[in-house]
Amino acid sequence: MIVKPIGILTVSSGEFVEIRKTNSFNSDQFLNQYHTDLISHTNDERIPERFVHAKGGGAFGYFEVTHDVTKYVSAELFDTIGKKTPLVVRFSTVVQNLGGNDLAREVKGMAIKLYTQEGNLDFLCLNYPVFFYRDPLFFTSFSHSFKRNPKTFLLDFTMSWDFVTKRPDALHSYLWLLSDYGIPNGYRKMDAFPIHTYRVYNKHGDTYFVRFNFRTEQGVENLPSDVAAEISSRDLDYFNRDLFNAIENKTYPSWRLDMDIMTFEDVKNVDYNPFDVGRLWKEGTYFTETVGRLVLDRNPDNYFRAIEQSAFNPANLVPGIPGPMDTMFRSRRQSYRDAQIYRLGVNHNRIKVNQPLYYKGYNRDGVSPLKDNMKDAPTYYPNRFSGPVPYVDPNMPKEKFKIYETTAVDLEPAANFYNNILKTDDQRERLANNSVARLITVSPELQRRVIRLFSLAEPDLGRRVERILVETLEQPPPPIQPSRVLKVPPTMYAMYSSKMNDENQNNQFIHN
Repeated sequence: MIVKPIGILTVSSGEFVEIRKTNSFNSDQFLNQYHTDLISHTNDERIPERFVHAKGGGAFGYFEVTHDVTKYVSAELFDTIGKKTPLVVRFSTVVQNLGGNDLAREVKGMAIKLYTQEGNLDFLCLNYPVFFYRDPLFFTSFSHSFKRNPKTFLLDFTMSWDFVTKRPDALHSYLWLLSDYGIPNGYRKMDAFPIHTYRVYNKHGDTYFVRFNFRTEQGVENLPSDVAAEISSRDLDYFNRDLFNAIENKTYPSWRLDMDIMTFEDVKNVDYNPFDVGRLWKEGTYFTETVGRLVLDRNPDNYFRAIEQSAFNPANLVPGIPGPMDTMFRSRRQSYRDAQIYRLGVNHNRIKVNQPLYYKGYNRDGVSPLKDNMKDAPTYYPNRFSGPVPYVDPNMPKEKFKIYETTAVDLEPAANFYNNILKTDDQRERLANNSVARLITVSPELQRRVIRLFSLAEPDLGRRVERILVETLEQPPPPIQPSRVLKVPPTMYAMYSSKMNDENQNNQFIHN
C-alpha cells in the first residue's frame, strides 16, 4: 500500500521547510527556523495535569431519546423520541497521574458533554452512586489524603485511613471502593452516576427531583484484586486500550439512561435527606423512568485536541434542568470553572471540543482561542445597539426553597451497603480482605480505629476485618529466595575482566 504525504512540511509561520534544513550538522543551527520552531515548541507543549482524574481516555458519540419524559423535564434534548444529541465522553481514574495504572483500586470517572441546542449539558459521573464527603470544605484534605505522601512521595494508606476514621461520613463510599466495585473490568463495563439529586421542571413549571443513572448495556463486570494485578503487570493502559479497540472494531459501547424520580411532596415526607450525596435513596420512596441510550461510536483522531483539552463543569446546565441544590454542588459550580481556567485559560469554552453549538456573550479577549471575538458587537450590557439580549423562560417554577444540612454522621447507609447491596458472603469476605490489604502497613493504633469504625457501622464487618488482619499478621514472612548468581568459568572471567580494563583505559583517554 502506497501512502502519499499529506503535503509540504512547514514551520509554524507557514514557511516551507527545505530538505537541507532537516539536518543541523555542519550548518548554523540558529539560522535554521525549523530547528528553532521544534525546540521552542517542545518546551511548551505540555499543559498542567489535572489535580484529580489526570489519566483518562474518551470518545465521541450520541444520546438518543427512547422514552417520553416530557411529563417531568422540559429540556430540549429530551423532548422527542428518536432525537439524537452529539456528545463527547472522557473516562478517567481519579488518583493516578498521567501514565499511571488504569487498574488501581480507586474511583473511576465518566464525564459527559452533550451538545444541545440550548447549550452544553455536562454530567460528571462516578462508577458508584455515592460520594466520600458532603461538605465541600473537605475536598482539598480528602484529595491530599488519597494522593502521595509529601515526604516519601509514595501513596500512603496511613493518610487515607486517617482521614476516613476522622470523617466517618466517608465510610459508605470507601466500602464501595474496597468491594468488588472498586476495580471494574474496563470503562465499558461499569455504571456511571452524577451523584447529586437534580431539580428539574416540565413545561407547566412543575418541579421534580431526579437522580440520573447511566446503566451499562455491556453488563457490570468487576475484577478481583489478583486478576487486576496480573493484568496491570502487562498493560497499565488496559481500560483505555479496551475502549479504543471496542470502538475500532465497531462494538460500540452503550449505556441506558434512567431517572429515579421524587415529587415535591415525596421530598418533604421521606425520613432521610434525599439531597445527601453520601447515601442511596431508600427503596419504595421513588419511581424510575427510562430516558434513552448513550452510544460511543467514534474514537478521536487526536487525543490531545479532543480529550486532554476537554473541560467539563457540572455547572453547565440547560433550561429545564437547573441542577442540584446541595451545598457541595454549589461549591462545585465555582471550583470547576476555576480549575479549567488554570489548566486551559479563560477561553477554554472556545476550544473546539468544548464549544457550544451557539454562543453570544460580552466576554472578550484573553489568551486564544478567540474565534471571531464577537467582532464589532457591543462589549457591554445593557445597550441600545446590536448586543445579545436575555430571554424569558415561561416554564421556570415560581417556588423557591432552601436545603438545610446536618453535620451528624449516619452510618446506616454503610450498613445497608454491607448487608443489602453486597448480596453474598463471598462479596463481604472479599471486601474484608481488600480492607486488610490496606491495613497491614499502618500502625496498630490506626488499625484499632478502623476496626472500631467498621464495627460501629456493622459488627460483622468489624469482626471479619479483625479476624483476617490477625491471621495475616501471624503468618511468617515468605522465605527469602537465594539470589541467582551467574557462575562464570574462570577463563571466561579473566577474558571479561581484561576487556573491562581495556574499556576503562579507553574511557580515561577519551575524558582526558
